Amino acid sequence: MKYKLNQNREEIIFIMIFLIFIILFSMLPTGFEKQIYVNSEGVRAKVISVNNSSMYKTGMVTQGEQSCILEIETGSHKREQVEGVNLFVGKYEFDKVFREGDKSWVLLEFNEEGEIIYANMIDHYRINKEVVLIGLFALALVIFSGFTGVRTILSFSFAIVSIWKLLIPLMLKGYNPLLVGLIVGNILTITTLLLVAGFTKKAYAAILSAVGCSFITAIAAIAFTNYFKIDGIVMQWSESLLYAGFMSLDLTAIFRAGIYLACSGAILDLAIDISASLDEITKNNPSVTKASLIKSGLTIGKSVVGTQTTTLLLAYMGSYISVMMVYMAQGTPMMNILNSKAMSAEILHTFVGCLGLVLVSPLTSVICGFMYDKK
Repeated sequence: MKYKLNQNREEIIFIMIFLIFIILFSMLPTGFEKQIYVNSEGVRAKVISVNNSSMYKTGMVTQGEQSCILEIETGSHKREQVEGVNLFVGKYEFDKVFREGDKSWVLLEFNEEGEIIYANMIDHYRINKEVVLIGLFALALVIFSGFTGVRTILSFSFAIVSIWKLLIPLMLKGYNPLLVGLIVGNILTITTLLLVAGFTKKAYAAILSAVGCSFITAIAAIAFTNYFKIDGIVMQWSESLLYAGFMSLDLTAIFRAGIYLACSGAILDLAIDISASLDEITKNNPSVTKASLIKSGLTIGKSVVGTQTTTLLLAYMGSYISVMMVYMAQGTPMMNILNSKAMSAEILHTFVGCLGLVLVSPLTSVICGFMYDKK
């Protein structure tokens, strides 16, 4: 009983320190806070009226511009009305149409006297809606998971802050992307498992196996990108990154880091699934032998790995479904599809991640077998 109280106290202290660390960490500068647009300000504005007279369609593409009367709701010119311009670039993925009553995120440009000279309607304002969705997720998590849900929210927050404040800035500054990815990914793995499972044997076993598999996945990513002759330019927006002045970046290494990071969450999930199951077995049967425990872990893993690899496949292919539809609609032969650079990269992404997942189960089982062995 005393051990339990001490353990709970340790976990509460760890969570409080961790919360303070997240707050302080989120306030640190990334080194990329420079203002690209001088004499400008981003504000939220309400669309009072719209004028579509300068909009026209060429086939399926909308061109021209849409002018709107806006009432500024934030910033130094709050409550002022201004005419905003919504330019069409001829691409559905970027173009948007505003209606009366919509909220817009607007970039205001000023002259030397601070007067508004131009209002560019960037996009619909969605921050408040995103906050509602995140709030619903957090509420559901706390209701159904209790204190574990709170710890999950903390680990989730830390992951977001680490990616924004550590992973991306270090990669942009030219540090080895795969090394940075491994360090940040394993830090997230360790903190997440300690927050969710506490300072317990099942957490330690899951950490050891997840970290071990992370290195195996990274090595496989290096080997198979060379084997497939795939480079990082296959990633979306990679060319824009080069044109933005980051010509020295190793895009292939960034692609490899992305392969590992994309499957790291599934790896730690499977690791804690196996270790938690074996932890319950030892609690209900303290006399279980090392060999029996390892065998049980392998048996559990056979069932879980099948569903996890399918989940990973669906997660990757779900974001690539439109490309597959285009290939099929054009009648592209299957051999051409599978041999294309884009599809080969997705196959590489998927199956290297699945390879890491397959190895988690036996590694976690063996680690638990030795860790829970009474001898």
